[in-house]
Amino acid sequence: MTNECGNSRIAGCQLTLFPMSDDFVDVILSALDETDTSKVWKDTDDVSTCIRGKMVHVFDVAHAIYLHAAKTGKHVAMSGTFSIGCPGDTAGHVYMDETDEPMNKKQSEGIDQEAGCKFALYPMGTEEYMEKITEQIDLSNERGVTVTPTHYATRLDGQVNDIFRAMEEAFDKVQQVVSHVTMTFTISANSPSNR
Repeated sequence: MTNECGNSRIAGCQLTLFPMSDDFVDVILSALDETDTSKVWKDTDDVSTCIRGKMVHVFDVAHAIYLHAAKTGKHVAMSGTFSIGCPGDTAGHVYMDETDEPMNKKQSEGIDQEAGCKFALYPMGTEEYMEKITEQIDLSNERGVTVTPTHYATRLDGQVNDIFRAMEEAFDKVQQVVSHVTMTFTISANSPSNR
């Protein structure tokens, strides 16, 4: 199946930050404040933050929010769902006119942060979904991260910058050939269980 729309379709991510510290409110609000969200539609409530726009900016913003929270040295996790091609999803279409230059990339690349992440790709409406998923898991081995199979997901270990790059590339390659794709993820850094 060929996707005529390519990267011109609106993407989105619903994400939740989990700082394991008494000052969790400050960690969350600071991470949101430090991230340039000018190229995405954003809505934050008491449960999560939703961002929508061009795929490049949705990944850029989610990546930056997580890095700004994790760089505090506190144990911080983030869970979320990326989606593209969802029928009837219209919020944020005005942001599709933005240029492709990511606003947070330069600052994010300057932050070294190790993490572990589990993600799962869900190509919708295709019978060859396992083939699409396996292709991306194989490619993850070439993206500067350690790849480990786990139940219902794939684990990535390494630098946060490399982990988000691997997830974005996997998501992008699948969305180029499947009209509706979702991807769930949970990433964790500075966990005391690793010490």
